[in-house]
Amino acid sequence: MKNLLIFVFTFCTLLCYGQNETNHIERKGFVIGFGIGGGAISISDSDQAMPFDEAQAGGSFPNLKVGWMVNDRLAILGMYAGMGYAYEDNDRSFDAFMPSVQYWVKDRWWVNAGAGLAMDFPAIYEDNIKNEDWNFGGAVALSTGYELVQKKRFALDLQTQLQLGWTNLSNNKDRDVVILSFGVGFNWY
Repeated sequence: MKNLLIFVFTFCTLLCYGQNETNHIERKGFVIGFGIGGGAISISDSDQAMPFDEAQAGGSFPNLKVGWMVNDRLAILGMYAGMGYAYEDNDRSFDAFMPSVQYWVKDRWWVNAGAGLAMDFPAIYEDNIKNEDWNFGGAVALSTGYELVQKKRFALDLQTQLQLGWTNLSNNKDRDVVILSFGVGFNWY
């Protein structure tokens, strides 16, 4: 994970130095993007004595977004974001599909807000995936990013996201999750 973050940081730095400031980005029509990064995730079940008593590092890939530019500063998107975590010696993932709105406050700085369906499920590579619970609930997210590289129909950005989610467990209890992630985004307009 550490090597991946070093590679991504180096890649972004080199792209920044190679950017020509005379380029103007054209944001119109179909939008697609993905992000890669990491951060912290905190999980709390309703039967725990102290909520959010332990956080752990996690990877965040792929964070996807697909949608349409309403105008050159506003996009309506479908966003898929989340993070993996370890729980009782198993790897799981807490993800969410959220309709969202993204707005460019300045030419390079954007904010995004969304709410939608949260999913808490076992990692697909786990052995006993059929015996593990799949839980559903809700999630909200707020994110922001800064476009380091802008080409005619492409942008590379640094982004951060705060995601809050909750799911209903099969034993009539709840699981609450807080995710704070940082990453690099690759976007085509």
